[in-house]
Amino acid sequence: MIFASDNWAGAHKSIAERLLAESTGFAAAYGNSDLDRRVEARFSEIFEHEVSVFFVATGTAANSLALASVQRPGGITICHREAHVIEDECGAPEFFSSSARLIAVDGEAGKIDPTKLSAKIAHFPEDALRHGRATAVTITQSTEIGTVYSLPEIGEISTIAKKRGLPLHMDGARFANALVALNATPAEMTWKRGVDILSFGGTKNGCWCAEAIVFFNPEQAKEMHFIRKRAAQHFSKSRFISAQFDAYFEDGLWLDLARHSNGMAERLRAGIGTSNSARLAWPTASNEVFAVIQKSAAKTAEGKGAKFYEWPIPAGMPDVVSEGETLVRLVTSFATTEADVDGFLKCLAA
Repeated sequence: MIFASDNWAGAHKSIAERLLAESTGFAAAYGNSDLDRRVEARFSEIFEHEVSVFFVATGTAANSLALASVQRPGGITICHREAHVIEDECGAPEFFSSSARLIAVDGEAGKIDPTKLSAKIAHFPEDALRHGRATAVTITQSTEIGTVYSLPEIGEISTIAKKRGLPLHMDGARFANALVALNATPAEMTWKRGVDILSFGGTKNGCWCAEAIVFFNPEQAKEMHFIRKRAAQHFSKSRFISAQFDAYFEDGLWLDLARHSNGMAERLRAGIGTSNSARLAWPTASNEVFAVIQKSAAKTAEGKGAKFYEWPIPAGMPDVVSEGETLVRLVTSFATTEADVDGFLKCLAA
């Protein structure tokens, strides 16, 4: 009953086997192997567009270096108030972009409010010498509270950004989960809606440590080789990241894994919806479930081995939790089983 994070899950068997198969023999280093080139080409096929791809090991590196690539002196990246880049990266985006600032805007359901985004961008015009100038917008898909931007919502934010010539970055740590939730194609959820740069995550969905920065305009990527090298993310044996993605994409495995974790989350949502000791805090669509649970029930579940995190109440939701209750986050993964879900629901009913 491990619902603390999809980062707690191991690696899918097919990906582990692919790594083992690649562990013998020799191959050109630093992204120059046949496997590296083949996987880079596969990204272009998946996105139906010529892309430039840069492999890194962590989501923090992907987000930070992606944002660093579009910064200028006095630069400001605009994000949601609870975005991972501003709340959970320990200042890495600012560090790798030479102290470019992150400025937050509000929005319901974990998503940037378009009207507030327009107003915030207007506050930082190009010639705002003292205040700084807006240089990028970033969104998280799926969001930090388990919701998903619809395709029109992504397009609306992109339109606002493009009016000022600002690139739109997508933090896709749970990209596959959002994709299958929308029943969309990778192209439909990214460049066709105006996304310029994507942090493409594989680690949370069955890989060991495989993340990629994807540029939909290769011209924007011309400095990334140097940025990645300077950040110590240019791996000599990059084929071991490529090997993970090679297995990840084979026969649509990545989408199957995401459908499974989303399905387990839906099973959780359905069970919590009929519970007498818990209720859903708000609707979610990905593999994250947020529930308000009686503290006594939460303690019972923990005593029987369940793992989950108590969660801070998001801004704008002050009345979610009553006395004697707690807000928790439950995350499913490719490794979550029906027995895990049903066992947790049984704890709530005890």
